[in-house]
Amino acid sequence: MLLDFNLLKTKYKMEVRGVIHIGAHFGQEYNTYKNNGVENTMFFEPVPQTFKVLSENLSGKSILINKALGNENKKMTMNIEFANNGQSSSLLEPSLHLKQYPHIVFEDTIDVEMVRLDDFINENYKEEISNYNMINIDVQGYELEVFKGSSNILENIDYIITEVNRDEVYVGCAKVDELDEFLKKYNFSRVETTWDGVTWGDAFYVKG
Repeated sequence: MLLDFNLLKTKYKMEVRGVIHIGAHFGQEYNTYKNNGVENTMFFEPVPQTFKVLSENLSGKSILINKALGNENKKMTMNIEFANNGQSSSLLEPSLHLKQYPHIVFEDTIDVEMVRLDDFINENYKEEISNYNMINIDVQGYELEVFKGSSNILENIDYIITEVNRDEVYVGCAKVDELDEFLKKYNFSRVETTWDGVTWGDAFYVKG
């Protein structure tokens, strides 16, 4: 997470009941959430070896789900790298990423189960979803597909932190203006953006 959650919370007077964190990796943000009074956390991480570490870190502290998210319920192939501890692994094939970070080699592929967030929540956490009003998402260019599968959930969300791209870091990845256009339908406005990665960065969206 490139944006400072603590600063955002103060600046925008955020009242966060719970966070759905998509692309959890090892759960590094958990303590940030907890220290800011966030009572409910749900972490999605599709890569089995990464999920194992996540489980070791947060078992009993949060809801942990070993699935990818998108706009369909089906098996998908992920492109896996190890040089960056799997943080650059993606459902999309790398494009500009290979030139920007030549030391990060995508050495493997694995099949993962992908689900729509709307369907998964409706089947498993329908009663609890009102406890979550923020999404933090970092899925290496697949963000728009995840949002398309989350249209019902977005009605209950007040804040979104998402990785954004302004070039084809991954093949076919959504650009920031596409996310702006899609999220505008749910009354979200992008109020903060940082381009730490030059072609990629983080953005913060607020409803209303």
